[in-house]
Amino acid sequence: MIVETVPAALAGERLDRVVALILDVSRSVAAAVVDSGGAMVDGRPCVSGKLRLTEGQEIAVEPAAVPESTLPAPDPAVEFGVVHVDDDVIVVDKPAGLVVHPGAGNPDGTLVNGLLARFPEMAGVGEPHRPGIVHRLDAGSSGLLVAARNQHAADALIAQFASHTATRAYLALVWGHPEAPHGVIDAPIGRSRQDPLRMAVVADGRPSRTEYRILQRYARPAELALLDCRLETGRTHQIRVHLSSINHPLVGDPIYGQRRPRLQLQRPFLHAAELAFLHPGTGELVEFHSPLAADLAERLESLQPVDAG
Repeated sequence: MIVETVPAALAGERLDRVVALILDVSRSVAAAVVDSGGAMVDGRPCVSGKLRLTEGQEIAVEPAAVPESTLPAPDPAVEFGVVHVDDDVIVVDKPAGLVVHPGAGNPDGTLVNGLLARFPEMAGVGEPHRPGIVHRLDAGSSGLLVAARNQHAADALIAQFASHTATRAYLALVWGHPEAPHGVIDAPIGRSRQDPLRMAVVADGRPSRTEYRILQRYARPAELALLDCRLETGRTHQIRVHLSSINHPLVGDPIYGQRRPRLQLQRPFLHAAELAFLHPGTGELVEFHSPLAADLAERLESLQPVDAG
């Protein structure tokens, strides 16, 4: 059961829309979940998706209530790289543009569909509409993601991401030169009051912390900086929102980029370069690395570092 409190940004919205946001599924799937009794409001079952919610109400949603007819199906045509595989985990090197799991506007052709084709036993692991998935990686981002092949592995990995014992490092190219060479952005993230489909730094959001370190400053074609970003929490769009909040948005970000030029990039300059966790089967620390994706590496090569003549 997933339990959420209705924030101010979603006050007045219908229950089926909020359920769709919580589960990251289409509105029609969310309506089916509500109709089947899979949602509760303030501890009471509610089967009307038309109910308008108020700020502070508690919404509990049962992912298992997602209709079987809408669950992801195997698709061998989905392409992705596999860095490591064993009886417990699969470490994927995800290409940019590949959505991780089915959701609103993306009913199929996702990483989950591809994983199910190669590892069909994942179908019963974790939440049924996103089997095996234990952490986030935006569709526009490239790089490392770990998926679970069995329930024990899923439970262990989810606990590690929740306790921050699993670590992730990202390479990000941002506009401007941050004043401090190393810093921590500690600012709560929640739904934007202007657009509930976007995230923002908001007073009533969830605690969120991003550590960054400048790896290189660039002078041309503009003042830019390459950052190493490490997540202490894993909120939706966290790095993108946090960097934009300090006026150093990601280059190429169409949503949080503050309408700056995209410098010929077709997606945000964000790559999940490192991933480390305690292996669910052995208990040993395992680390994985992914080289910068080709499109981002090419863009980086065209920049002039500050210290280059």
